[in-house]
Amino acid sequence: MAALSRRELPAAPWLGTGRFLRRHSANLGARLNRLSYLRRWIILGVTIGAIAGLGAITFYSALSMATHLLLGTIGGWRPPAPAGEGGGLASGHFTRPWAIPLVVGGGALVAGLLVFSIAPEAEGHGTDAAIHAVHHNPRGIRFRAVIVKLVASAITIGSGGSGGREGPTGQISAGFGSLLARLLDLSPADARIAVSTGIGSGIGAIFRAPLGGAVLASEIVYREDVDPTVLVPAFVASIVAYAIFSGVEGFVPVFGVTAYTFKSPYQLGWFALLGVVCGIVGLLYAKGFYGIAGLFSRLSLPRGLRPALGGLLVGLIGLMIPETLGTGYGYVQRVLTAHGLLGLPLWTVLVVPFVRIIATGLSIGSGGSGGIFGPGLVIGAFLGAAFWRVFLGVLPALGDHPAPYVIIAMMACFGSIARAPLAVMLMVAEMTGNLSVLGPAMVAVGIATLIVSRGDDTIYRSQPRNRSEITAARNAPIPLLTTLPVRNAMGTVRCTLGAGDDVATARRHLSEQAVRGAPLLDDEQRFAGTIEGFRLNGANGEDPAARYADATAQTLRGDATLEVGLDALATSVAGWVTVVDDERRVIGTLSLSDVNTAYRAALRLEVAVGEVMLSESA
Repeated sequence: MAALSRRELPAAPWLGTGRFLRRHSANLGARLNRLSYLRRWIILGVTIGAIAGLGAITFYSALSMATHLLLGTIGGWRPPAPAGEGGGLASGHFTRPWAIPLVVGGGALVAGLLVFSIAPEAEGHGTDAAIHAVHHNPRGIRFRAVIVKLVASAITIGSGGSGGREGPTGQISAGFGSLLARLLDLSPADARIAVSTGIGSGIGAIFRAPLGGAVLASEIVYREDVDPTVLVPAFVASIVAYAIFSGVEGFVPVFGVTAYTFKSPYQLGWFALLGVVCGIVGLLYAKGFYGIAGLFSRLSLPRGLRPALGGLLVGLIGLMIPETLGTGYGYVQRVLTAHGLLGLPLWTVLVVPFVRIIATGLSIGSGGSGGIFGPGLVIGAFLGAAFWRVFLGVLPALGDHPAPYVIIAMMACFGSIARAPLAVMLMVAEMTGNLSVLGPAMVAVGIATLIVSRGDDTIYRSQPRNRSEITAARNAPIPLLTTLPVRNAMGTVRCTLGAGDDVATARRHLSEQAVRGAPLLDDEQRFAGTIEGFRLNGANGEDPAARYADATAQTLRGDATLEVGLDALATSVAGWVTVVDDERRVIGTLSLSDVNTAYRAALRLEVAVGEVMLSESA
């Protein structure tokens, strides 16, 4: 069984379902990889954008139904909606106050059990998980995690949990980008672009902010850097996703159109002061959220039950401060007008930013499923509302409308701690239909960003500092790697495993060939994944070996450069990568020792050629 020509065995059931895709995507992937950067990413961008738009529609509908059923029908309370989503008012009071904590806690319980029993990687806020995948395993987002994230987040937020809808939407489209990378055998660099593009287009679609979403795809993956290679694909994907989502849900900005004209230079001073406040509260948001998450991680409760405790506490808080329940976007709409803001008690406006931090930590930091982008905007909105309310009649030229302070505080508070100030500025401007606020907003956002950037704090802890921290970026200075093809360095395939092999057979072949792992082939001898020996430890010898295969494993084509090969090895847990042809048939393997041997041989040859040229010139 060690040779590629061994007899064919019947494919495992899960391999048979993917056989059609592997057969046809191999040729498509080969053709795409030969196209220019622009042509390739117009095609891929449109594809990712279409799925991002459809995914946003799916999650938006699921969340709306969950909210109507759980909070509305069972809880007897209706949250308010922003202007772009109908503008419905909240219920005047809780008709069944005893039901609210039970609904929020029960929804969190169901979501927690769903996540930790099927796809534990769907825990918490999806954007951070997607950022981690961009840098460490862009091909590895499992489809089941996407589905679980969608359902669990709809239940968590729809039952009243404090979470945002951007995380699940971003992870859905990022997961599709990861699936494309696997099916089409995209290079590691292109796979990262696909996942980043998915993040930005999904978030931009559900917030109806295509420009901000495109810039977010490039900016959110680093703390102090941007990825310029993502911008063009993200522009294409984001506008397609926005057109599809808004074609169904409407093109009106989320918070309607809020008119504002900058007229008084004095206001720049007040915006600067607001920026200081936003930077401090942004830091508090990150520290508070992860502090609460740390407390829950130390509880002796099973992980699947922890979100229920957090949800119960959020429900109790919500009885006193309803602004902490659900997405909170309807309450943001209310504080955008002087009439709506002045109708709220002052103490409510002052405490909502801090109670929202606690509620988000309890809902998402406990292990629940949802985003932290949305709550960050709500925190910033009420911070700006409180600033205007407190200083109304005290500061000269403050203005008669709270809208600019609410909008700019949303930008400054979350944009700074997300380390994506430009993207968040653009997104909030699009969400409020007010691009004229961008000028004075730069003062507040810039100051808030300076305050946050003095340390390493960020709400997305998977963000590396910059591109120099990524292995792929460190490979660029080695010039020979960009000219040597993988086929000149790859090693011979010593062992392959078949789709019908059981665990005992797989162990025997790996032991006979003295290898730690081997490619798995389907019944058409096409690559279907890899099996590592350690995954078989403790497994029943009669189980199908394919059950323990990694179908997301990175592959390389023979004509790829060793720079790409080294990049792929950096994301490989196994320490080796399978090399395939255009038909996804295995032709070799590549390891670090293979790269080293090929590089040394090329270097010696280059030195020898140089010596010959010197001797001839002498």
